[in-house]
Amino acid sequence: MGNGDTRVRGLAARAGGWSARHRWAAVGIWVLFVVLAMGLGSAAGRVDVKDSDQLKGETHTAARIVEDAGIDEPAGETVLIQAKDGGLKATDGEFRSAVGAVVKAVEGTGEVTDVTSPYDTKTISKDGRSALVQFDMRGEADTAGERVEPVLKAVEEVQKDYEALRIEEIGGASMTKTFDDAFGDDFQKAEYSAVPVALGILLIAFGALVAALLPVLLAVTAIMATMGLMGIVSHVMPMSDTANSVMLLVGLAVGVDYCLFYLRREREEREAGRDAQTALRVAAATSGRAIIVSGVTVCVAMAGMLFTGLAEFEAMGLASLMVVAVAMVGSVTVLPALLSLLGERVEKGKIPFLHPQSKLRRNRGRGNRESRFWTAVLKGVLARPVVSVAVAAGALLAIAAPALGMKTEQLTLDKEFGDSLPIVQTYNRLNEAFPGGSEPAEVVVRADDINAPAVKSALADFRERAISSGASRGPVEIKLHDEQNIAFVYVPLVGGSDLDKAGVSLDKLRDEVRPATLGKVAGVEAPITGQVAGSKDFNDQLAGAVIPVFAFVVVFAFGLMLLSFRSLTVAVTSIVLNLLSVGAAYGILVAVFQHGWGASLVGAEGVGAIVTWLPLFLFVILFGLSMDYHVFVVSRIREARLRGRTTKDAIQHGVVTTAGVVTSAAVIMVAVFAIFGTLSMQSMKQMGVGLAAAVLIDATVIRGVLLPAVMALLGERNWYLPRWLHRLPDLTHDEAPEAVTRKAARDDEGERVPV
Repeated sequence: MGNGDTRVRGLAARAGGWSARHRWAAVGIWVLFVVLAMGLGSAAGRVDVKDSDQLKGETHTAARIVEDAGIDEPAGETVLIQAKDGGLKATDGEFRSAVGAVVKAVEGTGEVTDVTSPYDTKTISKDGRSALVQFDMRGEADTAGERVEPVLKAVEEVQKDYEALRIEEIGGASMTKTFDDAFGDDFQKAEYSAVPVALGILLIAFGALVAALLPVLLAVTAIMATMGLMGIVSHVMPMSDTANSVMLLVGLAVGVDYCLFYLRREREEREAGRDAQTALRVAAATSGRAIIVSGVTVCVAMAGMLFTGLAEFEAMGLASLMVVAVAMVGSVTVLPALLSLLGERVEKGKIPFLHPQSKLRRNRGRGNRESRFWTAVLKGVLARPVVSVAVAAGALLAIAAPALGMKTEQLTLDKEFGDSLPIVQTYNRLNEAFPGGSEPAEVVVRADDINAPAVKSALADFRERAISSGASRGPVEIKLHDEQNIAFVYVPLVGGSDLDKAGVSLDKLRDEVRPATLGKVAGVEAPITGQVAGSKDFNDQLAGAVIPVFAFVVVFAFGLMLLSFRSLTVAVTSIVLNLLSVGAAYGILVAVFQHGWGASLVGAEGVGAIVTWLPLFLFVILFGLSMDYHVFVVSRIREARLRGRTTKDAIQHGVVTTAGVVTSAAVIMVAVFAIFGTLSMQSMKQMGVGLAAAVLIDATVIRGVLLPAVMALLGERNWYLPRWLHRLPDLTHDEAPEAVTRKAARDDEGERVPV
């Protein structure tokens, strides 16, 4: 176990060796890459996903018709005027006076157009106690939220004069402004607070400021470079703000993890008595290889999102894939160079009571408190592997059981934000008085001549049948664009904010009303869009993508593990354990957010469903991130086995020696994801809780109990590779560049364990 020169093979070892020998060149190339990526990305600008490209199906067709016609749909706003105690009716003088005051006030701002009175449009509720004043914001819909403030204030002034009435505004512009004010800063702070949280945990893990800063520095530069690359790539595949946020989360998680793996191994080798050069070579050949295997696996998992056909998912997948690839390359190139430059100075800024040097000396290099804890756990697990597998797997299956009844839907406004905002209460009152009025179905009708008698007759027929069929209670509004030969038909759906009931009404419009009216006129297109239609089209497309994405991720992850470890057993157990981890995360999500078990602890009462996009998103993200720990732990076990230890001793050595780094990495991930679990938006809360729970389960129950127990039961069969697979490319290499024992074990068929 000396410090003599040794030869190692493998991409990670060669990359680390080159970087250590050409350290200034490696650092310079990395800095140049980051600067160039940011500069070129800034110059190119970012192209975001268009509304017309968000979905396929009728929603896509409708958006494309509007876009091709050059029609900029304005942001529609509505003022709900409603009797507070039910005494006043729309026919009363005071009520009429309030309607007139609202019309005059909003027109007086100069920010609106097409103001309509409920007495002209018949937008009066059946009980006569509620009415709607409707209008459009001037200018582009995307920026209407920035101009709606004077209109909101004008409505508030009218409210002061009519205490017996509720006079409240709601619409696309007002909702955008409200949410930006309430949650925009909140969400941004959560993203920015992730970095200091990670740094704080790293300070505790390393006990030295310089060592703690390196992982954060690598992650941040990888994120900065990827932001620039996203701008360039967006001209081929459009990006989005959501993709940017997901990229930041994933980049911080894997960037810190990869650097942590490398640093911990390098420090461990130095503490074992090796000189800095040899310690760096060992870290490059071992942790560096684990980083490459893990990084490629994560990239493959993220690539699964490209098979959904959903523009938002494709953007998230490509952005995540890029940041993982950049962080992986940085970890095996610039990090060795920095460690070579710093040498012992990596321990600068030692923090009293946190630096592990004295504790490690007392424990003769065996590890820290986490290692001692896991030593005790492993002793029991390896003594009774059958019981350990039964208990751990049984517990995870029980946790996963609620997922069998998972209900997914696009969360409506009240479910997404609860009753914490006044505008949500307005939304609920509007839907109660005018079911579906807040988010009506929109029929985009295109004809050769929109004013042709046959088309006008069909439009009138459609309006009548939409109500007589029971799909809508009206009023059905028709807005003509004569020049473009297009008409917009707005149909409030029976069911309102209840998407299941509103979906039934939508099906009636699409399958019964439309074919019997507009469908009979030659040359007429009439796709139906809107919130309910968009949710349905999204669900349908996502359901069709589930099997291809699952199959792609699982098959390719299996193949990578098989090639990387040349063991059929390791590849199979990797997939099974990761699926069990994802299943447990699903179960927790359903239990908390759908069934409400412990929902009050995370502020999730009354949600009753999982947001549609989350299960597939979680599967891809978690399957990728889980490989971080799995590859790292199994690589260490295999390394110990190749050194001549028995399989049981190798398992204990591998798990115990990686316990500290896995614990630190998991704590960072859980803390970062938990930040998003504190946000007020239920979709972000669900994402944060799901990711945090899954990582916690993965780093403890899976890697600390189930993995070692299963491997202990399998024994030498862990390294089994059928003879007919011997022709596969050999991507393994010497896990430890020091003197590796050449005594090889044999599997059941007499195959030598590769060294």
